[in-house]
Amino acid sequence: MSIKVIETPRDGFQGIPLFIPTVIKTDYINQLFKAGFETVEVGSFVSAKAIPQMKDTAEVLAGLELKDTSSKVMTLAANIKGGLEAVNYDIIDQLYFPFALSETFQRKNINSNFDKSKQMVSKMKELAEENNKELIVVLSMGFGNPYGDPWSVNMLVDISGYFYDQGFRVIPIADVIGVAGPDLIHDVYSTLIPAFPDVEFGIHLHTIPHEYYDKVDAAYSAGVRRFDTVLGGIGGCPMTDHDLIGNLNTLSLMEYCEKNGIEHGLDAMLLRKIATRYSF
Repeated sequence: MSIKVIETPRDGFQGIPLFIPTVIKTDYINQLFKAGFETVEVGSFVSAKAIPQMKDTAEVLAGLELKDTSSKVMTLAANIKGGLEAVNYDIIDQLYFPFALSETFQRKNINSNFDKSKQMVSKMKELAEENNKELIVVLSMGFGNPYGDPWSVNMLVDISGYFYDQGFRVIPIADVIGVAGPDLIHDVYSTLIPAFPDVEFGIHLHTIPHEYYDKVDAAYSAGVRRFDTVLGGIGGCPMTDHDLIGNLNTLSLMEYCEKNGIEHGLDAMLLRKIATRYSF
């Protein structure tokens, strides 16, 4: 068996308070494009005031070198304004929209609620398709939330069904604060995957390092074959009002795969060199 790995340096960078020079970001991301990822998420079109680390996304895009890669280019767009900006770039293949199952977090993150966000997704999907791009909707706070908002597996099934009816066949689910344990992860995907067998459900994990193995194993054993990672495990969502918890480390996912005979398709030697060379 094999998996798809989506590398998300955008998510890694956004939680770092000291601005990373554009030339360093660009060089780092260009190295990632040589490593065999399914997709690399390179930046976001969001308010520079809210996420100052992403204010140079346009400049990063201008410096990308893609002639020796088959990886797709993805950027986050959290509203129509960001979507309109993103579709101007031919180099972008996919737009990434965060839809939180917690309305509290949806307001904190993109100043929206469920109904407005659904309308926004519809408009952004149309915009993306008109410009030969794919919209990926990630279900953020997909395993619960710290705000007391309603959450259940049935709620997750219902919202997945809604997006299925809208034509989405790739649905990543994100745990941005690390609340999901292995049992919950397994239960979620053991329910979702049989319910929507033609959907590619992914997982976007924020986790402390010593807990990653059991969580990845729970997802994989339930049928997940699409994993988001960040080299070095850096990052965290600065919009949660909670302590930042790092992303699933790309090297950790490779370790899991190598221990279990799973093909990950990545250049392990190159990624270890990149991890040694750069320190954020």
